[in-house]
Amino acid sequence: MDFKKIKTDTEAVTRRIRDFDMPTGNIYETLVVLAKRANQISHEIKEELSQKIQEFATTQDNLEEVFENREQIEIAKFYERLPKPTLLAVHEFLRGRVYHRNPIKTAVKEQETAVES
Repeated sequence: MDFKKIKTDTEAVTRRIRDFDMPTGNIYETLVVLAKRANQISHEIKEELSQKIQEFATTQDNLEEVFENREQIEIAKFYERLPKPTLLAVHEFLRGRVYHRNPIKTAVKEQETAVES
C-alpha cells in the first residue's frame, strides 16, 4: 500500500470508542488488531526507507571525507512528515480496510455447529 498518498490526521484526535468495538465486539481485541497492523506498517516504511538510503551509501570508510548528502536529508525529512503508523492503522481500520480474524472464535463457532448437527 502506498502510505504516502493516504490523507489522514498527522496528530492524535479524540475518537468515539464505539467506532472501534463494533467490528470485533471487543475493544481490547480491536486494540490488538490495531497494534499488529501498526507494526506491519512501521516495518514496511522502515524497509522502504532503508532501501532508499542504501542507494546513497558510500563504500569508502574514510572519516575525513564525511559530507552532507542533500538527497538523504530530503528523504529523511519526507519520512518524518508522514503520519505515524498507529494513525495509519486507525485510518484503515475505521474504513474497513483491515482484515482480521480470531482463530479461537472461529474454532468455538465450528464446535457449536458440529454439536448442533
